Formats: sequence, structure tokens, C-alpha cells
Amino acid sequence: MFELANDSLVVEVLDPDLDRARFGVRYCTGGYVFQVHDRTHGALMSGPTWPDEFNWFDGQGIPDAFNLGPLTSRTTPGEALVIGIGVCDLNARQVRTFCEWHVARRPGGIAFTTAQQYEGRSFTLVRDVSLNGRTLRSRTTLANDGRGEVPVRWFPHPFYPQPRTDELLWVNIPLHWRDGAGYTRCGNGFIARTGWPWTDGHYLPLDHDATMPLVLVQRHPKLGLVTAACSYVPDFFPIWGNRTTFSWEPFLERTVAAGQTLDWWIDYTF
Repeated sequence: MFELANDSLVVEVLDPDLDRARFGVRYCTGGYVFQVHDRTHGALMSGPTWPDEFNWFDGQGIPDAFNLGPLTSRTTPGEALVIGIGVCDLNARQVRTFCEWHVARRPGGIAFTTAQQYEGRSFTLVRDVSLNGRTLRSRTTLANDGRGEVPVRWFPHPFYPQPRTDELLWVNIPLHWRDGAGYTRCGNGFIARTGWPWTDGHYLPLDHDATMPLVLVQRHPKLGLVTAACSYVPDFFPIWGNRTTFSWEPFLERTVAAGQTLDWWIDYTF
């Protein structure tokens, strides 16, 4: 496991090779932020099963995923290349061949670079994690150097601990949805949980009319409020939570043509 540290925070980032037992067919193996520690307040992130246990599907911390847009094989049923993971057997939910990452460390940051090829497609993926003060940036660049198009369906999945208040999240974009599935909208614009305490998971896609990059304000039990900001306008935008954690998933959905590069980032400020 790698660390990024300063006077305020210590960020744990999984090693794609040495921490392979923590990976499966869901989350990107390069740039996986496993935990963020405040030097005064302790661990700041959570997970669906944290702190009791860990499994590769539920994950913890701040993982991100390309798995819902697999590059399906034209010749081998059930097989696909999952961007940022490798060649996978989707039916058995097993990784057949992990992609190989080149890791470059620098003061305040780590860059993970992999080149993936599969059935005529070829691209380079860079996952760069950096820490500047109390802001953690996760940046992704995908360069298509092959012949065909590369469809990208990516989302971050930050797991925040459930706050002490029912208020959870405020966003800067217009939302259109009916209360339900364990959530309601407050008069101050915050999305709040209902029916607390929860005993199972609560999932809700949010309809929105976003025309600008997303900004999020999140309630936190140790810090009060934390924020996040995306460089992109979200496409699909669900929220999810259970008794230990709450998360939001602003999807980025694009098609990268041959010779093109797609670059985006998300900042988490604690």
C-alpha cells in the first residue's frame, strides 16, 4: 500500500500488485484510495461493511469503476476487458489476467499507467492521485491509440460514514425526483435519509438537468461538512447508502474515438 501524507491528512492508496487480494472485477486497480486519515480525527471514509470486514465487491474508501461498460469479447462468451482491471470472466466474476501498471511516485502524488489491448482495441489509461493541502484529486486520462472506438462508462464511488444528522447531501444542479426509497428533500436543498436506522441498502437514481460540472456538499460525522467537485457534467446520477455508509455515483459516459484522449478529474476536500 502507498501513502500520500502532509501535516493534515494521510491517504492510503492500494498497490496494484501487492494488494491484489483486495481486487476483483468491479473496481479499478490503479489509483484505488483505500482510506483517508485525518491526523486529529482519524479515519474519514467508510464502506458498506467497514470497519467489521472487507470484500472486493463492496470495497471501501474511494474506489472508482469502469465495470459497467465492459469491452465484451466478440469470440469468447462471458469474457470482457474491463478498463483498469484486465481480462475478466464476467459469468464467474473472476479476473483472468490483471493489467500491468507502471507506478511513478512524486512529492504529493502517484501516477498509475497501464496499456491495455483487446480484440483490436488499444488504449493507455493513467490514474493520477494527488494531495494538495486538504484536497485529494483523482484524475483519469484515457488515450485511444487503436483502431476502434473505446466506450467509457465510469463512476466514482466514495463511501462516507453516515452522519449524525439525517441530512446527507447538497448538490449544485437542478434535481427532479419524488421522495422515496429512504430519501427526502429538505427545504434547504439537502437530500436527507428517512426511516433511520436502516437495516438494508437504499438506492435512488436522481433525475437532473445539469448543464455544469457537479459540486457536492456532504455531511460528515467528524468534520461537519466536506465537499467534492467534478470536472464533468454527470450523466446518470444515483445515490446509495446502508447502515454504515452513504455514497453518490456521478457517471461519466463517453465514446473515445481512435486518436482521441479523454481527461477528467474529481476533487475531494476534507
